[in-house]
Amino acid sequence: MAEFSDYMENGIINQMRNVAGVQVAGYVALFTAVTGLEADSGWVGTEVTGGAYARQLAGLSAASGGASSNGADITFPQATADWGLITHAALMDAVSGGHVLMWTQLDASKQINNGDTFKFNQYDLDVTID
Repeated sequence: MAEFSDYMENGIINQMRNVAGVQVAGYVALFTAVTGLEADSGWVGTEVTGGAYARQLAGLSAASGGASSNGADITFPQATADWGLITHAALMDAVSGGHVLMWTQLDASKQINNGDTFKFNQYDLDVTID
């Protein structure tokens, strides 16, 4: 069997959001390059660093229909240096370091230069399990 029901998908997402009834902080990270996705050696990617970059809380909603999304805008700090071309985002289990929980290639890459701000609008960061 290879397909989960919505019930199971919701359970996985909600478990990822909550451990023993406590909201787990998931953080969104931005990447300019990703290689070796899900390889035996683990995640290999180039996360943005410097220029006021910091991971942001995901603020995921309760799962419904096997999906969840950000309940509010996710706005990264204004860049104080060029961050480069943002191609991927990942949900991480820590504000720094940690592990990749989920990742995605962005629908459209975005160049972030000094003075720019990167933002996911409310409901635009979708977490789904199929």
